[in-house]
Amino acid sequence: MTAEEAIASRRSIRAFLPTPVPRADVERILDIAARAPSGTNMQPWRGYALTGAPLRALTEALVAEAGAKVEAEYRYYPEAFFEPYLSRRRKVGWDLYGLLGIARGETEKMQRQHARNFTFFGAPVGLIFTIDRRLEIGSWLDYGIFLGNVMTVARGMGLDTCPQAAFAPHHRTIRAMLNIPANEVVVCGMALGHADPAAPENALVTERAPAAEFCSFQGWDR
Repeated sequence: MTAEEAIASRRSIRAFLPTPVPRADVERILDIAARAPSGTNMQPWRGYALTGAPLRALTEALVAEAGAKVEAEYRYYPEAFFEPYLSRRRKVGWDLYGLLGIARGETEKMQRQHARNFTFFGAPVGLIFTIDRRLEIGSWLDYGIFLGNVMTVARGMGLDTCPQAAFAPHHRTIRAMLNIPANEVVVCGMALGHADPAAPENALVTERAPAAEFCSFQGWDR
């Protein structure tokens, strides 16, 4: 598919088929994604790709740890949400729960759904991404371009993904199991595989504000 089609059809998939993904395909995705620009070509990304027994071992450890008091090494969300971000956050949450039949106040069901993050939503490939903690915010910005490329390239190959910040607070367990050096910060995880078309949660299509809403156009007649 074209780049436009790949970007437009990308969604965060939360239920995957067990269909294996060859290592060659994963390497190809990462090789192409690594063409992302970075300041002075520093290429600040580092990844850990898992399948089979290593993937199962990590997911089992993290599922057992779900609900424990853990904290990421960086702040992903603001301390207090404000508009328009608060409304957007609430909408996507309730849209997802609605598809899953989870009503307001059903905290235990919400927690179980959140814990599914740690199984990579059943994907046959789990990716953990890290960055050297000595790097500055510019490299984190570059990292975002790389992650976007990973998801776009995967979609162009007919695969699906889900970027997952939920892994970051569990960096100690992840670090120990994957032998991640102390100088690396766990940025996020990402599920990779084929979407399960029968899963109701995969019907979720989130909305996006149009360019006219978030961009000021200057110099055009209209």
